[in-house]
Amino acid sequence: MKRALLSLLLLTLIYALVLASFAPWDLALGATLSGALLLLARRTIFGRLAPLPGLLGRVLAFGPFAAAVLRDAVVGTWHVTLVVLHLKPLESPGIVAVPIGDRTPVGVAVSALVTTISPGEFLVDVDWKRRVMLVHSIDAADPEEVRRSHEDFYQRYQRRVFP
Repeated sequence: MKRALLSLLLLTLIYALVLASFAPWDLALGATLSGALLLLARRTIFGRLAPLPGLLGRVLAFGPFAAAVLRDAVVGTWHVTLVVLHLKPLESPGIVAVPIGDRTPVGVAVSALVTTISPGEFLVDVDWKRRVMLVHSIDAADPEEVRRSHEDFYQRYQRRVFP
């Protein structure tokens, strides 16, 4: 029930932000559309997920998570800029298999999004049979370092918010 109400609230907020209007009629229409969407997709959205643990803890952990994502985006942008301007050579781009570990399907999706937000890396595919994410990195000279940085990010920031 908590998850459904939170989802309804967030979808309505997104609708209002897209419209750039918080007029009562717009909010009512957004809530109606959000409710219908949640009702139609309830099995897909809520059927396979465990109950929402520690919502307050997740909300508090979101700040450091967002800051870490922003930091990675800035660092990745700087690194790609140096390569594009030929100030740093492009030595060994490649695809690295990053283990999924104990990530949930939502956690894998968030990891993929976070990886793709930062320039220099993007998700190529998820191999569910081998339980790895195939990530293309602009600097894959040390694949173990790429794997370690993804696991470190997950354990330090993402796990508390999107396990």
